[in-house]
Amino acid sequence: MLISLNWIKKYVDINVSNEELIRLIGARLVEVEEAIDETHKYDGIFAVKVISAEKIPDTHLTLCKIDDGGKAEKVERDEKGYIQVMCGAPNVHEGMLATWIAPGAIVPSTYHDKEPFEIGMRKMLKKYDSYGMLAGADELAIGDDHSGIVELDPATTTPGDDFAKLFELDDVILDIENKSLTHRPDTFGILGFAREVAGILGQPFKTNDWYLRDAADFANDSNIKLNIEIDEKLCPRYTAVVLSLKANNAPKYLTLQDTLLARSGMRPIDPVVDLTNILMLISGQPLHAFDYDKFVKVGKSKNPKIIVRAAKKGEKLTLLDGKEAELNVDDIVITSNNVPVALAGAMGGANTEIDANTKRVILESATFSLYNLRKTQMAHGIFSEAITRFTKGQPAGQTLPVALRFAEQAKAFGYEPLAVFDSQKTTPVVEKVELSLVQLNNLLGTNFDAKSVQKILQNVEFEVEIKGDKVVTKVPFWRTDIHISEDVIEELGRLTGYDNIAPVLPLHATSDPNEMLALKTALREHLSARGANEVLTYSFIHGDLIKKVGEIPENSYKIVNSISPDLQYIRQSIVPSLLDKSYANLRAGHEKFALFEMNQVYPRTNGTDEDGVPQNSHKLGFVIVDQSGKSDYYLAKKYLLSILDSYGVDYKISPFVEAKDKTNAYCEPKRSAHVETKDGRLIGYVGEIKQRVLRELKLPTPTAAFEVDLSVLLELKGASAKDFSFSQFPSVARDLTLTLPLSCKAGEIEAKIRNTLTQRRLINRVVCTSIYQAKGADTKNVSFHLDFARTDKTLEKAEIQAIMKTLEKIK
Repeated sequence: MLISLNWIKKYVDINVSNEELIRLIGARLVEVEEAIDETHKYDGIFAVKVISAEKIPDTHLTLCKIDDGGKAEKVERDEKGYIQVMCGAPNVHEGMLATWIAPGAIVPSTYHDKEPFEIGMRKMLKKYDSYGMLAGADELAIGDDHSGIVELDPATTTPGDDFAKLFELDDVILDIENKSLTHRPDTFGILGFAREVAGILGQPFKTNDWYLRDAADFANDSNIKLNIEIDEKLCPRYTAVVLSLKANNAPKYLTLQDTLLARSGMRPIDPVVDLTNILMLISGQPLHAFDYDKFVKVGKSKNPKIIVRAAKKGEKLTLLDGKEAELNVDDIVITSNNVPVALAGAMGGANTEIDANTKRVILESATFSLYNLRKTQMAHGIFSEAITRFTKGQPAGQTLPVALRFAEQAKAFGYEPLAVFDSQKTTPVVEKVELSLVQLNNLLGTNFDAKSVQKILQNVEFEVEIKGDKVVTKVPFWRTDIHISEDVIEELGRLTGYDNIAPVLPLHATSDPNEMLALKTALREHLSARGANEVLTYSFIHGDLIKKVGEIPENSYKIVNSISPDLQYIRQSIVPSLLDKSYANLRAGHEKFALFEMNQVYPRTNGTDEDGVPQNSHKLGFVIVDQSGKSDYYLAKKYLLSILDSYGVDYKISPFVEAKDKTNAYCEPKRSAHVETKDGRLIGYVGEIKQRVLRELKLPTPTAAFEVDLSVLLELKGASAKDFSFSQFPSVARDLTLTLPLSCKAGEIEAKIRNTLTQRRLINRVVCTSIYQAKGADTKNVSFHLDFARTDKTLEKAEIQAIMKTLEKIK
């Protein structure tokens, strides 16, 4: 979003430098991505009068003499002081006031280029000296019209006027990162943004009277019929003004309005459309105009009715850009007696387009459901200035005053207001918020008194009443984000500057130690030390990913106002996100890697609390990928068991069972296992990913993963001691391969080996490293790696041999 600093200065007395103001805005309101300095962009550009305009035969050129009031230096003049300029524009004529770029000046449209174009003197047709140029809107970077040169209003312009001063173009443009203002629709207008600047500077702000109007100053024409019917969930308020258009043949001069649009990143189109855009930039309220007579004709009724409703699936509408949009149930449509005439908040329909024959118009000023319009924006790819503001939730209180302001200012272009219609029949209750000074100062660590609180809030037009040690505020209608005392407290801290709050440590303990945080820190160090890489992915995922891994989309909560079409669901488990990111790492050239993430998941099967808030689970997800094709299952299992062993968890390996909610459906059942406590409580699972899933995600075979419930791990932590750091004597490492019937399960054999070693009072670690079955054989070879040691002495050779012989007999 582009904000003109000169425009802000029309509302606020800026008493600090531009640099300090930009710093304060960044610290107390919104990040300023860039301050675009245009204070010298229009240097050497003047208003001039065309004294003579002589057409050059057999060319499109005109030889002109211009009067610049004697302002330009180092330029040749005739005996009357006039300057010769050749012009190719068809609209140049004697007596007009135009814009002249003097020799030595930069053509504004190239000002920010790597090589700006400096105008000079040129020899035209080998005999005419031409000094500078008479400029069009495109060359002046105030529009894209190249059909002729800009004409200035003789009533307000004198030859020699500095063009930049005349149109306030010696400006600094603030490029605002507006995502952080999503909850502040009022700041998407100059009026609201200037109010915030005043508050930051500690100055009182006074909103224009027209913005606070609640009634029209003209009576409705009884001949104008129009009813309004809305669904308040989709359209909280709808205001319409009907105007008649009289002939207006006044010449089109460049106006301050045109240059304000250009500095805000928009282009001038025609006076009426430009007025709707100017009012949108001032107030944040988008406007749209329909041809009244076409509207009545489309509805096929002498009693026209605006009906705002949800679109029907498959309903179609041809838009103003000529494209036919196929609507869906999330779209909102404006209809004439139920016949669609506009895609609400996005674009009007071709069937009510204003054209040269339009005699009467309906001006729409409304607010719509921001959630629906975000879906419309994504579904139809419409990212206009208007819908950007609608998706922030424009306040319903401004629809009438902005519509009336248009009716008032449109008179200058030949429009006459006939009638105003409004869906709001009763005055809304003003929201009040009460807070105590004790709560305020305890929360912020400040020493605000009631008078200072009152002044700070009144500066931004809150009504404030002091009641003892309490402050009661009336929330202005444009502050749709203020509802509770903490909102007001945040406002006070922000406007005065959080950096001005003395950083004093509290005098009491802030909280008990966070055991989950400590566990995650330890796990992070453990896995990172063993070569795994931690990643942090969005908790929101695409519905396609849920389907690809075999989970159930209905088991995920769907985000109503998702920040992207790719992030519409809250994930049920972490491993799918890691699998998704594995492909990106493979494409980046990494052939073998392990990724892990610790985060929260919110499957619907967790249920909700008493307030309806979804319940979360803390999970550790891990994925290991090797493009060489080597089996990763045993390596993933080794990582998992090293965690359990290091925390002294007494566990067992059990057959894999697919969860009823399908949150582990991506695991290959025959090559996966459950990890459980001795009493059968599930800690997590480990296994290879199904071939189908790997193909969908373009990952190599095999790829393995595990996911652990950290809440269970936290409870089990320290239950027993298996870590080799507890023995001061050397450990023994051995490999053991057993030939077993096909019916034997590796996990059960592993548990028997561990029990045998434990019974001999040996601390131990047992890891299954491979399972091999020859084609057609009725047995399989299962290999294990063993580490064991005594805690009281070093194991002797004979004792080791005896232990191994015992283990070899396990079946």
